[in-house]
This record gives sequence, structure tokens and C-alpha cells, in this order.
Amino acid sequence: MQDRPHAAHAQGLIDLAEFDTRVRTAWDAKTRGELERVVADLPAPRPAGPSASRVAMTVLTRIWLCLVAFSLALWGLLVLTMGWTYPVWVWFVAPGAVLGVLWASGVGRDKER
Repeated sequence: MQDRPHAAHAQGLIDLAEFDTRVRTAWDAKTRGELERVVADLPAPRPAGPSASRVAMTVLTRIWLCLVAFSLALWGLLVLTMGWTYPVWVWFVAPGAVLGVLWASGVGRDKER
């Protein structure tokens, strides 16, 4: 309840003068009902989006998957047309292992969930 005026001001729903008035009224409130009237017409704060680490890990994982898929497809075409050739895709095993360890250790997970 205490963050609702701050969130409303940050979202541009109330101006600074109204924010100041609401905060003063909240400080002068004696009961919970008086506090609730201060924020009754304000919307509840929006839930936070995904964390920056989750977004970064998701982007890195998708890039890694695209590179692996491309190298496997290219290697497969080379094997079909020229016979056995060096498997270039093995160079992506180590970065994939690092990403897997980071995901397993919780780097890409949001704390609240």
C-alpha cells in the first residue's frame, strides 16, 4: 500500500503536487481506513517484469542454440555431399556446458518465482 503513490507518480498517473498531498495525508492518518482512502483510487502496482539476468541468459541461450543448429546443419550437408569432415559443432559444446552450469546454479532464474 505504501508503494502505490510512488508507483502512480512514476507511471505519470499523478503529478508531484498530488503526490505530495497524498503523502502528507498518509502521514497524518490515524487509522488503516484513512490510509486506504489515500490510495483507494490508485491502481495496484504492475508486477515486475523478468530480471536483467533472466533476459540476458535467455538471449545468450537462444544465440547459442541458433549457432549450434546452423553448424550442425552445415556439417550435415558437408557430410552428405563430401563424406566425413571435421565436426565444427564440437566447438559449441564448451559454451553450452557453461550456459548449462549457469542455468543450473540459478543465474537465469527470478528470485521470487
